[in-house]
Amino acid sequence: MKPILTALTTLGIALALTTPASAALAVGAQAPDFTARGAQGGIILTVNLSELLKKGPVVLYFFPSAFTGGTGPESHEFADNIDKFRAAGATVLGMSRDTVDTLARFSAEECAGKFPMASADESIVDGFDVNDGAMFNTRTTYVIASSGKIAYVHDDDDYSDHVKNSLAFIQAMKK
Repeated sequence: MKPILTALTTLGIALALTTPASAALAVGAQAPDFTARGAQGGIILTVNLSELLKKGPVVLYFFPSAFTGGTGPESHEFADNIDKFRAAGATVLGMSRDTVDTLARFSAEECAGKFPMASADESIVDGFDVNDGAMFNTRTTYVIASSGKIAYVHDDDDYSDHVKNSLAFIQAMKK
């Protein structure tokens, strides 16, 4: 029995060391406030989470990097549904570790200037627990209630359900 337990423990440790941690803040946790530089429609701006929350809930989606993989389709889908998010009282904000210049171009080309994109520094990435252990961050969408508490989390590298699920949650919140 002991050799089996030792083998399982060793396997568990090996998997933990080789599998990237996909952690996110838990529902009910306080979202860390931040101020970050970003862009909307190519125009440089500054965003502050507590200021955005004064208007209502915030859908904050982290993506690995602009102009890669599912990031374009995900951002297009957020842009295509922005009126529905706004009708439900929510503000959408995209974040990655990209430079502000890259996000200015991305916001104009991929998001049609419909919502801001901001550059997440290490304190933001760590604060929201979206560090993938490499030079990117995880694909994680948070719905943050006006109180600043995390109300919903979708943490999945597959971009396909982030918009649909966060929109459904925001619409249910409004009811």
